[in-house]
Amino acid sequence: MAHAAGYSGTPLAKKLGIRDGGVLTLLDAPPLWSIPDLPSDVTVARNSPRSRRAALTHVDVALVFCRTAADVAAVAPLVGNLPKRSALWVAWPRKAGAHVSDVDENLLREVLLPTGVVDVKVAALDVDWSGLKFVWRKENR
Repeated sequence: MAHAAGYSGTPLAKKLGIRDGGVLTLLDAPPLWSIPDLPSDVTVARNSPRSRRAALTHVDVALVFCRTAADVAAVAPLVGNLPKRSALWVAWPRKAGAHVSDVDENLLREVLLPTGVVDVKVAALDVDWSGLKFVWRKENR
């Protein structure tokens, strides 16, 4: 299912920083969730919880869907596998979309900042999901 880019009018692929020839990994994405109008030659991998660690090893952009605080806690130990020039987006159910979740920006920062990454952007991914982008701190690259 293709999803709207949110309210900004910026195409979702551009908002996420996905470029021609890039590698995108979707972890625990809803079954029909997709990104419309991906640039040419983007490799997209969908992974299950069992293959999370390997999924972050060779990626330009990783988008991890977390529905609960426990999901966020499970992602933290995997962050070290993320290549230094890659971006990690963590998506959570939007409260504005009438979803109930114990995940929010504050929880994501509390759990993930100690791993050495820093948050640099928040975005509405669609009507159901918000996302927070993390990259390695410059001193950790």
